[in-house]
Amino acid sequence: MDVPHIPVLADEILEIFKNTKGKIIDCTLGFAGHSEKLLKNSENIEILACDKDIEAIEFSKKRLEIYNKRVKIYKSDFANFLNLLSDDELKNVRGILADIGVSSLQLDKNERGFSIKSDVLDMRMDKSQEKDAKFIVNFYPQEELARIFKEYGEIPNANFYANKIIKFRQNKPIESAKELAEIFGESHINKRSISTAILGFQAIRIEVNDELGQLKNLLTNVSKLAPKGAIFAIISFHSLEDRIIKNAFKAWEKSCICPDFALKCECGNNHALGKIVTKKPIIATSNEITKNSRSSCAKLRVFKFKD
Repeated sequence: MDVPHIPVLADEILEIFKNTKGKIIDCTLGFAGHSEKLLKNSENIEILACDKDIEAIEFSKKRLEIYNKRVKIYKSDFANFLNLLSDDELKNVRGILADIGVSSLQLDKNERGFSIKSDVLDMRMDKSQEKDAKFIVNFYPQEELARIFKEYGEIPNANFYANKIIKFRQNKPIESAKELAEIFGESHINKRSISTAILGFQAIRIEVNDELGQLKNLLTNVSKLAPKGAIFAIISFHSLEDRIIKNAFKAWEKSCICPDFALKCECGNNHALGKIVTKKPIIATSNEITKNSRSSCAKLRVFKFKD
């Protein structure tokens, strides 16, 4: 079957889980690129997976059909997936995987409205939710648009672009991603190679899908589960996500959780959940970037829970 998405850092994921025997939770199944490779690489692995995109689920069910005795797929967002699994399903979990990037199919499909070239304006990863990009750009007040451009797109002059959108929509609604890209224009920030439009689209997409909130909830739920001896591998694609993951891992590794002003440790100094495996994130090789340019932004961090 034609595969619509190339999984990033696939060889690195195989290496991380090469000795794993038991269940791996794939919190972001997508089009099953990582899960298929893991299942093919070892007969000792079972996959519990989820995605909130029904199109991705239907594709992945067919793709993984030959492994159906070792795979269970659920429709869920990744933030709350662990809460849906039963105690029996959570037994013998030895790995958790999350690739929190947008899939190539979502980016490339015109009707999904993610691309600056799209004829529609949508950006919902879960098409059953109500709020989409069209609602945000046409109904958010200027201060809220400026906020998401600054926080999620890291655009310095965020209010300028928010004001451009407000002025444009006074005459007529913004109907397409192409129209929105034209409003942003072709400017770049501080001579960076990425355009302001791309950063603006990133910000709107994060707001539509509550991506940072979802990530924080996932990290909270993973830390609560903390399966003994399990490996947690997570791939992110921009600095905001990576910063959240990095800080969470540092907090998980701390043994003493007393406040900084404490004169001596009173917490017992035994609160570490495990160890950070990757002091620096793993990034794609030049060879992979040549084959798949979208891997250039990927950062993989790994944490191992204590036995």
